[in-house]
Amino acid sequence: MSQTGRLSRHTGNDASPQGDREETTMPDTRAFEELRPLLFSIAYRILGSVGEAEDAVQETWLRYAGVEKEPDSLRAWLSTVVTRIAIDELRSARARRETYVGPWYPEPLVTEPDDPYIDPERSAELADSASMAALLLLERLSPLERAVFVLRDVFKFEVGEVAEAVGRSEDAVRQLASRARRHMEEGRPRYEADRRKRQALADRFFQALRDGDVDGLQELLAADVLALNDSGGKAGGTGGHFGALRAARFLVGTMTPLLEIGARAEQRLVNGQPGAVLRDPEGRVLATWALDILDGQIQAIHSVTNPDKLAHLGPVGDIVETMRRRMPRRR
Repeated sequence: MSQTGRLSRHTGNDASPQGDREETTMPDTRAFEELRPLLFSIAYRILGSVGEAEDAVQETWLRYAGVEKEPDSLRAWLSTVVTRIAIDELRSARARRETYVGPWYPEPLVTEPDDPYIDPERSAELADSASMAALLLLERLSPLERAVFVLRDVFKFEVGEVAEAVGRSEDAVRQLASRARRHMEEGRPRYEADRRKRQALADRFFQALRDGDVDGLQELLAADVLALNDSGGKAGGTGGHFGALRAARFLVGTMTPLLEIGARAEQRLVNGQPGAVLRDPEGRVLATWALDILDGQIQAIHSVTNPDKLAHLGPVGDIVETMRRRMPRRR
């Protein structure tokens, strides 16, 4: 890559694969922006946080802007930097998650159906690797195992590149990858392979929800459907395993009054799976839902109502206050 000039920049951080220098080359902004989606995707799968992943990418940019010599492989160099930053952040985040109130879910990643992925030919596989269920499985791994699995199995980096990224030998990386792969296979989530069928079933689900059709919802839900909510102890309950009829009645009983006062469920892809963003009458975000679909039924509903995990989606509403507003209408 060409070097377009020189600037003086120093970040004071030595966690990048080559140290910063007082005199630096002008960074290739266009090349970095082309790699930004990959860097974010790596960081998000390691951290499970949109905000922390964005911070990791920004820190990676700062370190790139401070190097003296353009890396031979910018993709490998930047991936190494963002991986090391994410590993360090994950280690500190683990302690915070141990004291978390209720079920913990990653910050929801909301996309449009036609959003591009890093590799269009692997778009479905990459989307499934960012699902709520897959990210929860990654939580069982150590930070190093998690990073190795993400780089090697999800993004298909070569063993040598992964070894450089995590600062371990190639033999150690192979052992870490094998151990991580074994843990992931033990509980690997399964989804309907045809993404169009997933979306069609989700469309039926949300239409039945809007219509208040308890029987229609019951037909779409697995007999022991899992409905878990991450509220952080701030907004809503935690959920659990429900029978299909009970879950359908609860969903209708909760959503119908909200829809009557002007709330809306906007269908989106949430962590690569069919889902929705729930908004209050003023358009503020109240929750996200992601659906796990298999064998023609919804096996799980993953919802997030913790306002701290929704702020990256826009202004956040008060779901408790919104629920109170619906009560006079119900009476």
